[in-house]
Amino acid sequence: MAEMRKIILASNSPRRRDLFGLFGWPFEVLPAEIDESQLPGEPPAQFVKRLACEKTQKVAEQNAGLVIGADTIVVDGSEILGKPGDEDQATAMLRQLRGRTHQVYTGIAIIDLQMGRAFNEVCETDVTMRHYSDDEIKAYIATGDPMDKAGAYAIQHVGFHPVEVLKGCYASVMGLPICLLAQGLQEFGLQPPEEIQDRCQAELNYACPNLPDLGKV
Repeated sequence: MAEMRKIILASNSPRRRDLFGLFGWPFEVLPAEIDESQLPGEPPAQFVKRLACEKTQKVAEQNAGLVIGADTIVVDGSEILGKPGDEDQATAMLRQLRGRTHQVYTGIAIIDLQMGRAFNEVCETDVTMRHYSDDEIKAYIATGDPMDKAGAYAIQHVGFHPVEVLKGCYASVMGLPICLLAQGLQEFGLQPPEEIQDRCQAELNYACPNLPDLGKV
């Protein structure tokens, strides 16, 4: 049972903490510091999966329990857009994405060294941005919200609401694909709450178009 084992979230993201809290299980937060440089020629999906795996591995080597890690990147064509270094970079990113479709990849990894078991997958979501104005960009940047976000935006920001169309997992764009994570946890003998999908949709106010079957294993 979940309450009988130590669960560690290897992330300091408040959005991931909130989303994982939907499971209703107690957990610890132990972020991992790793080199997040992309390897030469490394595809985005492979890159984001590797980062998630390295985070969980590092925490698991120092802490007993089931460790969950994730990493999210914004990809426009072949270009990975990280967190902006300043307001000018944030402005440039938002202008680049405006009115166009890009991809968000979130890699998740789960590891339990005592069980000798690991799980890792990548969730890809197509995101089409609306035609927001330069004045809207300026006002949004003034809030400070874009500065710690990949691609310089948060999909859930109620004032800016940058996304026009989303094809895929809303929670993944926020940093933690709940359904994919729930599937992975089942491989470790953890059965998610039956209402986890309902909780996720209610929390995000989003009707997921491709809910998986989370029947018991």
